[in-house]
Amino acid sequence: MCGRYAITLPDDAMVQLFSAAPANNLPDVPNYNVCPTTDIHVVTGDAEFGRRLVSMRWGFVPEWYKTPTDGPLLINARSETIAQKPAFRNACRTRRCLIPVSGFYEWTKDSDGTRWPWYIHADQTLALAGVWQRWGSEDNQLSSCAVVTTGANETVSQVHHRMPVVIDEADWGLWLGEQGHGAATLMKAADEELLSFHQVDRAVNSNRASGAQLIEVYE
Repeated sequence: MCGRYAITLPDDAMVQLFSAAPANNLPDVPNYNVCPTTDIHVVTGDAEFGRRLVSMRWGFVPEWYKTPTDGPLLINARSETIAQKPAFRNACRTRRCLIPVSGFYEWTKDSDGTRWPWYIHADQTLALAGVWQRWGSEDNQLSSCAVVTTGANETVSQVHHRMPVVIDEADWGLWLGEQGHGAATLMKAADEELLSFHQVDRAVNSNRASGAQLIEVYE
């Protein structure tokens, strides 16, 4: 799964990178400990209005929920079942998005059961595949999203058996629905050489932790 990440790129740099018009309520950056249920940066595409950089709740709220907490917290959508799951099947056809991240965290356990965090990253900002949903009435509407995951490649599987789907820049338009059909072919593990990882301090185990030291190599 993908349950925590970091984003360090400034808003204006995200706007330029994704050629997207920014909303006026974007979350604060940098954030080295982005947690579920918080508002995150999301890039959407629209045939008429173009790309937008907007804020959405991380935790997909299906349209039949009576409240945002009416059922399980859906922070991830499995690529293998996304087209069949009632919560995600419409979104995966018509409401796909990109979620910019600088890197993401996963955990392993040692022989004593202690959870050790690892920071997985690349040399550039990553665009994770996501799906999104509008929920509620027009005067009280909530936009929410989930990260699409797949089986880990050999590199990431040293830490965790699953990983978020990373969309290459050349395929951003296809994932956002700007280039016709075929987005399903993008739901695969990243190339082995893209990502690297290192162990970080256990401070990030707390969702209240903050600061650049969270992604530094643990010594």
